[in-house]
Amino acid sequence: MYGKLGGVIQIKMMFLDYLYSLPNATSGLDAIAVQTISAVPWFIPLLMAFTFFLVFLGGIGRQKARSGTADYPMWSVVASLATFLLTLMITMLPITAASRDGVLGSLVVIVVVTIFSGVWLFLDRKVSEV
Repeated sequence: MYGKLGGVIQIKMMFLDYLYSLPNATSGLDAIAVQTISAVPWFIPLLMAFTFFLVFLGGIGRQKARSGTADYPMWSVVASLATFLLTLMITMLPITAASRDGVLGSLVVIVVVTIFSGVWLFLDRKVSEV
């Protein structure tokens, strides 16, 4: 609701009830991660996709800027390994069973992507380069 009070515009806002409350930061970073994962189930897959594409596109962009060409299979392997390591760290968090299913599903997808990236890298190279 809007109104004027002595020439000044006053904005009255109603209290909004949010479904998500801020995590308790006094118990450590792992508690923040656990509360965020339990409140937002899609947090882990989106974090994995963000990590993969950040490393993949960032590496390709920097390599193209420096040498003029980019090695897509190599950056695919580097990005999938970085994502795999991050997923392994997240699996060690004490999260609920429902969230753990999402983490394990993401871990399976990341393992498959890592294997395909490695196969792509080895098929792209000559015998003398491997």
